[in-house]
Amino acid sequence: MTGLERLADLIWNPWLLGLFLVTGLYLSVRTGFFQLFHCNLWLKATVGALRESRGRGTGQGLTRLQAMSTALAATIGTGSIAGVATAIFYGGPGAVFWMWVSAFLGMMTGYVEKTLAVRYRERDEKGRWQGGPMCYMEKGLGNRTLATLFSLCCVAASLGGGNMVQSNSIAAALKAAFGWDQLVVGVVVALLTGVVIVGGIGRIGRVSETLVPCMALLFVGGGLVVLVCHAQALPGALHQIVTGALTPKAALGGGMGYGMAAALRYGVARGVFTNEAGMGSSSIAHAAADTKDPAEQGMWGIFEVFVATIVVCSITALVILTTGVYHPETALTAIRNGQVEPDMLGAPLSAAGFSTVFGPFGEIFVSVCLLLFAFTSLLGCCYYGERGLEYLSGSNRWRWLYRLIFLWALVWGSVADVTSVWQLADIFNGLMALPNLCTLLLLSPEALALLKRWQEKQS
Repeated sequence: MTGLERLADLIWNPWLLGLFLVTGLYLSVRTGFFQLFHCNLWLKATVGALRESRGRGTGQGLTRLQAMSTALAATIGTGSIAGVATAIFYGGPGAVFWMWVSAFLGMMTGYVEKTLAVRYRERDEKGRWQGGPMCYMEKGLGNRTLATLFSLCCVAASLGGGNMVQSNSIAAALKAAFGWDQLVVGVVVALLTGVVIVGGIGRIGRVSETLVPCMALLFVGGGLVVLVCHAQALPGALHQIVTGALTPKAALGGGMGYGMAAALRYGVARGVFTNEAGMGSSSIAHAAADTKDPAEQGMWGIFEVFVATIVVCSITALVILTTGVYHPETALTAIRNGQVEPDMLGAPLSAAGFSTVFGPFGEIFVSVCLLLFAFTSLLGCCYYGERGLEYLSGSNRWRWLYRLIFLWALVWGSVADVTSVWQLADIFNGLMALPNLCTLLLLSPEALALLKRWQEKQS
């Protein structure tokens, strides 16, 4: 076990995993499992609002669709394709079950984050809305130290997890599909990213609003085609998921087997990475939304987690488990012997599943989806890092230096070791989540009161 792996396990297993689940469970119980029993309300306030004029905004900030798309751009990234495959490889099929559990509970965590972000946001020098956990930590709790800690971790996470993970997966996928040099891919992606981020949150929002819905529909549509073709394997895949999650050690051949602890650790960690509920970063995008009611914006937090994990990640997981491209005995042997190859996990494993139906086009399909997912994710993550740095410095004078470092890290990440990159992502995400989860619990009475008031208006 490497030093990075030890550090990641120390942060996540088991107390931070439990804190994510306990926070989501507490908020779910306090709201009477609002995400389940009042799904008609949050769907009407999100998807339904897009058809009405009130979902378009007044030009004073991002529209609700742009804010949600920017947040989804950072969440529906490589974690939705490569991250799910990595979770299954290291944690077994049972990791998918815990990914679902963390997402279901995380829907209410996402609500509280987005509500507080709008409640405590502020205007920038140009009169545009901005905010995030650093604002509700300082204004809501009166704790600038906690806000500073979060901002430091946010900057580090944007450069490590949010940046290098995306570029590494893009480069690996395009190399597998077309044989392209990973360093060249990293340079080209950095140039394209630079063109967009130079326009700030406004341009990021417009680009995300265009790309995110298209890429999500493209991937979900292709995944459903694969699942229809392998429909007979769905019951077996679901059985693997449930037994792997609830059996202390799912026995395989030769005395090997995945333990429930591994399934829990990788399932929750990857679930959090794909929907960011509890980490606080996606609330930075929602704080820029042109909306008046904090609780109404919180509905988009519920919808965001649902789409990112329950829909998109489930498609990836079921494609891998129904197509027969994942072999648990081979995976465990490679893990035990320290001989894990890049093409055994991540995007190549997902691409292999799609290739069972689409043939050689399967790799191209996954590569295109991954390119879109990761590119939009890079845009959102860069904005999050900028906001963290702006809070730390008290101004935006370091913005251009940060952007240069961000693009350099993007290029470096394209050729870095994939295992180390994912471990860095887990470390930074965990360090960012700790102060945020504690804050959400302390400020939850206010967010829940806002929810109750908003519900009364709907009746």
